[in-house]
Amino acid sequence: MRVAVDVMGGDNAPHVEVEGAVAAAREFGIPVTLVGDVEKVQAELARHDCKGLDIEVWHASEVVGMHDSASDAVRKKKDSSIRVAFELVKGGEAVAVVSAGNSGATMAAGMFVLKRMKGIDRAAIAQLFPTVTGKTLVLDVGGNVDCKPIHLVQFAVMGEVYAKFVMGVDKPRVGLLSNGEEDSKGNELTRETSTLLREKPINYIGYVEGRDIFNGSVDVVVCDGFVGNVALKLSEGLAEAVGKMLKAEIKRSFLCQIGYLLSRKAFNNFKKTVDYAEYGGAPLLGINGVGMICHGGSNTKAIKNAIRFAHEYALKGVNGRMAEKLNESFPGEPRERTGQNPDATERVAS
Repeated sequence: MRVAVDVMGGDNAPHVEVEGAVAAAREFGIPVTLVGDVEKVQAELARHDCKGLDIEVWHASEVVGMHDSASDAVRKKKDSSIRVAFELVKGGEAVAVVSAGNSGATMAAGMFVLKRMKGIDRAAIAQLFPTVTGKTLVLDVGGNVDCKPIHLVQFAVMGEVYAKFVMGVDKPRVGLLSNGEEDSKGNELTRETSTLLREKPINYIGYVEGRDIFNGSVDVVVCDGFVGNVALKLSEGLAEAVGKMLKAEIKRSFLCQIGYLLSRKAFNNFKKTVDYAEYGGAPLLGINGVGMICHGGSNTKAIKNAIRFAHEYALKGVNGRMAEKLNESFPGEPRERTGQNPDATERVAS
């Protein structure tokens, strides 16, 4: 099961992407296809010992920039590394795509080339957050800044399936992000969504608050992409700030430095828990295939782990499980059908 890696899209492309792909092939034995400018990719590969590794290179003559529009990436740059990678999945040459490039373009290319799953109007970007007991899946974290209640319900169904078959949660608890747990809280969108969720065959526990993302009381948190992206960026900023403040305090006194040395293992474990690179990237849920969207500034470790997660996702056949759950949740119900219009992803939170 081969994973196609867009090696031209990230902030440090193609160096980091190639290095991460080589690491994934070496450590996990995953066959990888590197998609991008063949000369640049081969030059990067020459820096590594790739003997015995199943690594292929597929040429793509165009690159989608971080400031390119999603629709232009699909329509005008037909030979871009992002689009070509998804075409490989469509043609059966790969089972998943990993990209640290333009997230809106990646989402648009995934929907345009692979199409959305039956029963899904909007694909969603899902992100794992560390908690005191394990992990919480939050979706959407940036794919759709404007949502209707039916979209959030679809996110909930997909999130529950992901939590069950990828995260290994037997009966995932699904919550709707709001400004309070009481039924009287929320806005028009959350109140209508909550009513619909209570009618679906999922373990919906009601409204949850922002703090619940981290306390282990819920497995799946549903929200629109605007709110989800704010929560994601706030969390990333907080983790970074806490780390810097902690280092500053440790340097203030000799006793604190001694204490740090004695507790170094605990500090390292904490750093590993909150490090986004441990999760690699965010899966794009709702397309007929597997797509993993990574941070533009991803390091080698993040790319390596994103390839591993994408491979595992495909190996477990999660999309098939998702299709079954969608049929169970929306038997014959009419849904908004907007067509496969790449402009639908134009307003993506970066």
